Amino acid sequence: MVNQLKIGMVGTGFMGRAHSNAYRRVNQFFNVAYEPVLKAVAARSKDKTEAFARRWGWERVESDWKKLVDAPDIDVIDICSPNNTHHEIAMAAAQKGKIVLCEKPLAINLTQAREMTQAVEKSGKLNMVWFNYRRVPAISLAKQVIDEGRLGKIFHYRATYLQDWTISPKVPVGGAATWRLEKEVAGAGVSGDLSAHNIDTALWLNGSISRVFGMTEIFIRNRQRLDGTPASVEIDDVCTFLAQFQNGSNGTFEATRYARGRKNKNSFEINGEKGSLYFDLENMHQLQYFNHDDPDHLQGWRTILVTGSEHPYMANWWVPGCVIGYEHTFINALADFLKALEKNERVRPDFRDALETQSVVEAVLESARAEKWIKPEEL
Repeated sequence: MVNQLKIGMVGTGFMGRAHSNAYRRVNQFFNVAYEPVLKAVAARSKDKTEAFARRWGWERVESDWKKLVDAPDIDVIDICSPNNTHHEIAMAAAQKGKIVLCEKPLAINLTQAREMTQAVEKSGKLNMVWFNYRRVPAISLAKQVIDEGRLGKIFHYRATYLQDWTISPKVPVGGAATWRLEKEVAGAGVSGDLSAHNIDTALWLNGSISRVFGMTEIFIRNRQRLDGTPASVEIDDVCTFLAQFQNGSNGTFEATRYARGRKNKNSFEINGEKGSLYFDLENMHQLQYFNHDDPDHLQGWRTILVTGSEHPYMANWWVPGCVIGYEHTFINALADFLKALEKNERVRPDFRDALETQSVVEAVLESARAEKWIKPEEL
């Protein structure tokens, strides 16, 4: 028998769409013991929220998220609103004993992230952060390859996250689409937005980071708000840093929104004593693998088409050769969460994992300010 899990979601933007789609589709593709019920969605604009609710099948709308937290018919609070709202909502939801799901980054600073982690852990309820790229089948396959020892000792980890959508000085500060340029709302620039994804993936694949050396830059410091008033940009447009992992490997990370022609190039390469891996989100159904144990005359990079039932998550989708897309990563993540809920087991990444990512981000920014190596704060 499938149990109902009643969802209250805050936010109706890009992530609100991705999460709503996951709630509606997960039971159609995964055999899980819980069925999400789209009970209520909250956002500031009543008209826009009502239109969103009609499109996605939410039962009711609220203009105040606190009504979701107080509602007795809601089990889960899902936070899809801008970064500066995460702390207050998560704290209130945890205190009410709700299950809390949160978009990344967890908070606008490490202090808030630590308080949120402590609150959800004190509640005793399951929690999760939507670092969805862990659920890309090719990235999950990379994790499997590493865990099987096929790379041996890891020497290098290289990561990039490249976009180009803020190059124009006409891009405004603030508003539904560009709040990520506003320090008070976003907390950090690409370091907290794009680098956070790269850091979470790296921590999962290669383990904890012991120290970092960062460099950041703001290329356009003066922009305008939507109403035409001047606005200073105070958060990073580009973030580059070196990292040393606890396993002894070296890492390089680059994130920018000023890479002309790159729309969403999230990539990594890992080099080990026995082989190497390479992944690029713009070809998300492929994993590149080099095996040094191959005979000399056959050695070379191979492209693995990650669409077979033997690959992570793919037995739940289509036949071999039929790819899945970005939206499916959220469905995969939700399925993992629902399976963990059934077994009362920890699901990763959770708030504590996201807290570690936040610690690395803050160390990178402190390093860039101080121009020296910094150790991420111990948690």
